[in-house]
Amino acid sequence: MVGKIGLFGALLLASAALGTAKPNIIFIFADDWGYGDLGIHGSTFCKTPRLDQMAKEGVDFQSFTVNHPVCSPSRTAVMTGHFPARHSVHQHFATTEHHQRAGMPDWLDPAAPMLPRMLKQAGYATAHFGKWHLCNDHIPDGPMPTAYGYDEFGAFNLPSEVKEQMPTREACPRAVDFIRRHKDRPFFINLWIHEAHTPHYPQEQFLQQFQALEEQKQVYAAVIAEGDAGVGLVLDTLGELGLDENTLVIFSSDNGPEWTGTKKLTDDTSTGPGLGTYYSVGETGDLKGRKRSLYAGGIRVPFIARWPGIVPAGKTDRASVLTAVDLLPTFMELAGLELPSDYRPDGISMLPALKGESFTRSKPVFWEWAPARNDPILWPHLGIRDGKWKLLFNEKLGKAELYDMELDWAEQQDLSAAHPETVERLKTQLAAWKKTLPTEPPASCFSRVRE
Repeated sequence: MVGKIGLFGALLLASAALGTAKPNIIFIFADDWGYGDLGIHGSTFCKTPRLDQMAKEGVDFQSFTVNHPVCSPSRTAVMTGHFPARHSVHQHFATTEHHQRAGMPDWLDPAAPMLPRMLKQAGYATAHFGKWHLCNDHIPDGPMPTAYGYDEFGAFNLPSEVKEQMPTREACPRAVDFIRRHKDRPFFINLWIHEAHTPHYPQEQFLQQFQALEEQKQVYAAVIAEGDAGVGLVLDTLGELGLDENTLVIFSSDNGPEWTGTKKLTDDTSTGPGLGTYYSVGETGDLKGRKRSLYAGGIRVPFIARWPGIVPAGKTDRASVLTAVDLLPTFMELAGLELPSDYRPDGISMLPALKGESFTRSKPVFWEWAPARNDPILWPHLGIRDGKWKLLFNEKLGKAELYDMELDWAEQQDLSAAHPETVERLKTQLAAWKKTLPTEPPASCFSRVRE
């Protein structure tokens, strides 16, 4: 089709089909922000008025999952549209020793298919602001975000040869500045905010709002309130510039909330010292598990989409089964481009769901989590959802659990004993999927300091 009518004609046809000009896209990815850390999801102490309002103006998707329960692999899925194990990204990026133990590269391969690069080729101005963590500041020589298709960036968790890491509080203001400078052309922004990862840096103005709470909740609520206000700043800017009706904004989180730890300060060489996991008291909305778990509390996260005139207002959608690898094919469809002929996405376009139409998932969702252990919550090593069924599995332990996600959204009743044939079918699918994964990371993504 593109070859016959030309790229510009294809874009015009796509825009006409959507009833809008080629849209701006802003993807806001929070960090360790639990499903239950929203007012609309029943938080018992956090206040999120701007995100609650965003949901009233769009759709609150309640069956969205990320593709890994920790940061770097989860973000890899967004960037590539592939399950992160396809790029040997099994855990978070840290030191070369850590990567060697996990069978990982020292950074995400910039030669892999990349969402920002594809959108840049579609004529978008592209930017990344906030957390990076597709390398780490323990690694001196990793590539910069521009190698992945970004025109501009301001970030932290960059390779350590970057002398100045962007302060966490600058992410949303930098995004607003980019919007103002690019308001007359289509733009794509990955806005990966710091909240609610440690170290915590609560601001006094937000602490004052929650002074009636006990200390742990006061700090955490202040951190969440800062993230909520940052989202509000972006939305207000779109309204001021008259860009609301041509901008898709999505808010989500890279995994579930961190586990509450000991009361001690923590330091991050990228972002500086601050408060530690004692104040990580995020909520999962009564879902089992938290960060690092393949139960719903570790991988089901907020997902709110707003696009006035296209995304219906005030809708709650629990039926559409969406996942992070769906973002790349979705955004490419919005941009009016076909996927590259040699690219095989793990996801599918969720555009029908965004438009409020019926959406049936045609591909299974896979999860792989390397450091599985014999723990009541952290034991699953592999997971698959196919249709209504979700299987959690640990081959070494010989343990499996099966859930009917249509009837048991919170994973309360293990049905593995009642449906052994389904367990075996899904285990066979998992084994076949694992055979498609690389056994070694790309040597081109090894740091010079790796031994």
